[in-house]
Amino acid sequence: AQMGILTEEMQAAGGEIRLCFASTASLDGEPNVSPKGSLCVLDGDHLAFADIASPRTIANLRLNTRIEIGMIDRSCRFQGTVKIPDSGATFDKIATEMWEREGPDVPVHHVVQVHVFEAGEALSPAYMLNNDLRTEELKPVWLQRYGYERLEGQV
Repeated sequence: AQMGILTEEMQAAGGEIRLCFASTASLDGEPNVSPKGSLCVLDGDHLAFADIASPRTIANLRLNTRIEIGMIDRSCRFQGTVKIPDSGATFDKIATEMWEREGPDVPVHHVVQVHVFEAGEALSPAYMLNNDLRTEELKPVWLQRYGYERLEGQV
């Protein structure tokens, strides 16, 4: 993997990302948080996701290119600036992955390419409040708290 701000662990997680939230703000500071299911790692410094139904995210990013992305199941957060290609290699890569996974009728309006300038852990206070438990030890506690059962073979 290419060296960059994204660690090898973060880059490896790119193929496993299920859900994250992208946070943007308008020029006057009005926040917008949008769920994303298409985030992927392009290289050691870049992430990308598809714009399927995110007009406020795109409108904000056209005026204020700063973004923060929080990964739900990996406790990572990324800050960066964006480009918004609606054609070209990055667009084709992300759009094709979406169409292969979700079907050809998914409307990919744009792709948001993020140049990450800060990447790190977003640790929950739950770790500190539970005697520094590891993620594997804490996960079952939260699954139970939210009423989920572990599926066979699931970590």
